[in-house]
Amino acid sequence: MNDFGVRDIDVVVVGAGQAGLSGAYHLRRSGLEPGRDFVVLDHAPRPGGAWQFRWPSLTYGKVHGMHSLPGMELATAESDDGRPSSEVIGAYFTAYERRFGLRVHRPVDVRAVREGGGGRLLVETSEGNWSARGLISATGTWDRPFWPRYPGQETFRGRQLHTADYPGPGEFAGLRVIVVGGGASGTQHLMEIAEVAADTTWVTRRPPVFREGPFGEEQGRAAVALVDERVRRGLPPRSVVSVTGLPVTEAISRARETGVLDRLPMFDRITPDGVAWDDGRTVEADVILWATGFRPAVSHLAPLGLREPGGGIRVEGTRAVRDERVHLVGYGPSASTIGANRAGRAAVREIKRLLEREPAMA
Repeated sequence: MNDFGVRDIDVVVVGAGQAGLSGAYHLRRSGLEPGRDFVVLDHAPRPGGAWQFRWPSLTYGKVHGMHSLPGMELATAESDDGRPSSEVIGAYFTAYERRFGLRVHRPVDVRAVREGGGGRLLVETSEGNWSARGLISATGTWDRPFWPRYPGQETFRGRQLHTADYPGPGEFAGLRVIVVGGGASGTQHLMEIAEVAADTTWVTRRPPVFREGPFGEEQGRAAVALVDERVRRGLPPRSVVSVTGLPVTEAISRARETGVLDRLPMFDRITPDGVAWDDGRTVEADVILWATGFRPAVSHLAPLGLREPGGGIRVEGTRAVRDERVHLVGYGPSASTIGANRAGRAAVREIKRLLEREPAMA
């Protein structure tokens, strides 16, 4: 700790979800010690990343594409398929942190990262300030649910909520529900709610794209490349899922056959009793559920001025083009679980080169 009460460290990792833990693992594997050379700060109350906030009806068996963290397999029993994903993955992350001694500080809110002088970054947090030579920002998107705005929204007499607050289907029994959004969460919510609701209506801005048949490495690389191309241009990233389409599972096939997934185009306004289109069509509702996705939670980086005119942070690999000390893991093309693992390794490789090149100045 220096004369100003600021603790000196080589690297600060912000976030302890899949991306942050991957980065922390590779930092330790590279020879850096938790607590002495790097620190992991997480604002969540317990291990599990954003998974700990998922709705109870999202069981582990419904999770698609969950990959193990580096160095420790996610071993589950068949009985785990029926357990909430928050429990299964939360327990796995807890064991992972303990096994590798990552000593995550929580709950800690990272309020701002700014220029600290002497070539270092000043990381301001609810637990005090850190002076760092490098930063891995692995904050994901869960803290920034996206709420579209439509005329009349404030007049609706029913309930409006977002995926981030989705409690499971039970609360919608006997109600008329409009689900807005064509992604994986929207379809999962819709199919669950349709079993107990009086009526459901599915509304999406664009026609949903259903993906049938195998989805191999070649298709996956092509999808990631599309997301990566936006990030390289400094545009806000789209999710990988948005360019892969929705996989046609057995449940989705049934929902399409029964009409649950019959979709309407986006409404033009919200009324006190529901929604309306300019062509005269109306739908009455008790609830509007906005399954409209999330945006990257990067406001803590605002003092560094990393955003491009297009609205996004331009990155090469994981490195912010405007500041080589800052690496974004789990951002854009690395927002999938397997992408976060690879990005954590790549970020640490570059940070190690930076540490070896730059003198440790306090």
